[in-house]
Amino acid sequence: MYLCTQCEKRFSSRTQLMHHMNLHTDNYKCTECSQCCRSSHGLAVHRRSHSGEQPFECTVCSKRFTTSGNLVRHNKIHSGEKPYKCHVCDKAFSRSGHLNTHVRVHTGKKPHKCSLCDKSFGDASNFQRHKRRVHSNSRPHECPYCGMLFKTHSELKQHVLVHSDAKPYSCSHCFAWRSQLKTHC
Repeated sequence: MYLCTQCEKRFSSRTQLMHHMNLHTDNYKCTECSQCCRSSHGLAVHRRSHSGEQPFECTVCSKRFTTSGNLVRHNKIHSGEKPYKCHVCDKAFSRSGHLNTHVRVHTGKKPHKCSLCDKSFGDASNFQRHKRRVHSNSRPHECPYCGMLFKTHSELKQHVLVHSDAKPYSCSHCFAWRSQLKTHC
């Protein structure tokens, strides 16, 4: 076993330890949010979270992804393959990690704690989204019509609707955003 002297994580190979050690240095540090990555490839993929770039597209539903691995995992949805079942409610999942995250719904476990506020999360991706939306001042997503800046690609997508005639979530009497529609109607 190879031990990290910084955080005491253990690795089965020296190569794995060397990649991990990059997390403790500025070798592959994001200039937008200061997150450190294990490799130049990891940094390039991470930067897509700021740029909104999603170069990998599903041929079935046209959903886009930042990595080819995420696309491969997504394709399991279309094949119907869900071998991982919850022992509490029998809900099935295509990935073991999704099952592990789901089980926290039943246990109430929230291992991802924010060091800047009191919030805790059961899901790592929700935790990362919280840090970007609440604690980051970075606004890398620019509206091509008015130049307004947004923290996330999804906020930009919602905003761009203001500049078009498309109103996909509107009531029959007026216009309301999707988040407002439930309480509005």
